[in-house]
Amino acid sequence: MIFQKKTAKGVELFKVAAKLGSVDAHYNLAVSYCQGNGVKKDREKAIYHYEVAAIGGHFSARYNLGHLERREERPDRALRHWMISAKMGDEYSLKGILGLLKLRCATKDDYVEALLGYQKATKEMRNDERDKAKVYFETRMEGRRESVLMK
Repeated sequence: MIFQKKTAKGVELFKVAAKLGSVDAHYNLAVSYCQGNGVKKDREKAIYHYEVAAIGGHFSARYNLGHLERREERPDRALRHWMISAKMGDEYSLKGILGLLKLRCATKDDYVEALLGYQKATKEMRNDERDKAKVYFETRMEGRRESVLMK
């Protein structure tokens, strides 16, 4: 009961932050609408908030949009989302493109372009503190990436 109240309050705060332009708030609202945390599950609202977050540069939102497109059997749209987020340094998007390549829904040139963009982005962001943070957040995000997507 207390958890539900706190979750609902969190969602309300995310809504306020989203209205003020927070990209992270849009991403968190999308996750909430996908999972039904504090709100009723709503695919349309989830997609809307993922799109706003993705346009704002949130690579996980872009990855999730690609994943949703792939599930809807629109690999061309998934590829476009994943190309953008791979070039932002998202390893999961790069792996998604590799999967599309294996299915012959992407070309070798697509993969090479994404890989070079990924390498450039990760090289620019490299330092010891970021490496430690990456390990920390990867362990936290492993279950979250898959669980945030609607089935």
